[in-house]
Amino acid sequence: MIQFLKSIFTTTKKETEDSSMKYLIVGLGNIGEEYAHTRHNIGFDVLEELAHLNDLEFKEERYGALCTYKFKSRQFLLLKPNTYVNLSGKAINYWLQKEKIPVQNLLVIVDDLALPFGSLRLKTKGGDAGHNGLKSIQSILGTTNYSRLRFGIGNEFQKGQQVDFVLGRWSDEENEALKDRKKLAIDIIKAFGTIGASQAMNQFNNK
Repeated sequence: MIQFLKSIFTTTKKETEDSSMKYLIVGLGNIGEEYAHTRHNIGFDVLEELAHLNDLEFKEERYGALCTYKFKSRQFLLLKPNTYVNLSGKAINYWLQKEKIPVQNLLVIVDDLALPFGSLRLKTKGGDAGHNGLKSIQSILGTTNYSRLRFGIGNEFQKGQQVDFVLGRWSDEENEALKDRKKLAIDIIKAFGTIGASQAMNQFNNK
């Protein structure tokens, strides 16, 4: 009986330790060729760049394409939901529960009209700012206390043209500038998992 109880507590401790070293990194975007590499899909593009730089391949799983990136004893589960942006919360909730990842280890990469092009802001909580993907996440998780990396896409559009702008593709000049910004986003992801959100914000939010 003593040995049995010891094994239960040992397993519980190990599971706790394992979960604290696992992170769910979600890039928001829409599946389908018509949406590929649009401003709205910058979350997908950041994760694809991270995978490319580390010779990783995404595999289609339930509610999305996934791959695992290992860095400094941490496991980063990279997820590109296939639910379309407006139902992102469904995919995120499923993988948080399946992998037993705590919400504080969740990071969502999202396009942001309110930030200048290329600006990056890491936040640990906040509202949805009218973004349907964040609305879905907030609704299903029941909290706004989860980290998100806001990737500025600018707001250079005429009145009534917001949807076309968001779903439009980058200019050649923007694509060139995005190379460094995506690499910076990757550095923020790694910092989020290794030094924590607070220190990562202090280090990167003014760059």
